[in-house]
This record gives sequence, C-alpha cells and structure tokens, in this order.
Amino acid sequence: MLDTTPLLTAVERLADRLRTTPESRLRQGAAASGLALARELALRAQRLEFPGREPLEIPDAGMFAVADQLAVAGRDLALVVGTAPSGELDEAVALVEATEKQC
Repeated sequence: MLDTTPLLTAVERLADRLRTTPESRLRQGAAASGLALARELALRAQRLEFPGREPLEIPDAGMFAVADQLAVAGRDLALVVGTAPSGELDEAVALVEATEKQC
C-alpha cells in the first residue's frame, strides 16, 4: 500500500487556500481551476475503483463549494490510489501542485 500523504497534504493545502480566496479571485478563474481539478481527481478515482463503468462528473455547485468538492475528490482518490501503481499517485500530486500555482 502506497503512502498517500503527499496527495492528501497537497489537496488539503489547495482546498484551504481556495476557502480563503477572495470572491473576486474565485470569479477570475480560481474556482474554475479548482472545479476542473476536482473533476479530474474524481474521474481518476472512479476509473481505478470501477474500471469499465462510465465515470460520473462532479456537478458545479458554485464557487464557494469548490474547496470542499476538491477535498472530497482528493480523499476519494487517495483511498483508491494507495493500491494502484505509484505513477498514479505521482501524477495526481503533480496535477494538484500545478493547479495550486494557477490559483
């Protein structure tokens, strides 16, 4: 079982950052970037957990919900990626870090 601490740490750091981001910055794209990342992490988790099943998409619940959606998607992925090839974990951490730089 892989240590998913780097993924959980990166996701929580970004989610906390989004929670404290001013509304104007969320509207300028930070919320959209966070939602896109949450959707990607959820997609990866579903593909690992339910191969062959069509993944569901995280709905847009508004810019103030993005941080929580990201946190949930990240935790879901961490639960399944712990048993996946290590490349999956590394890629997920890289995605979170890249999005954090954009936000």
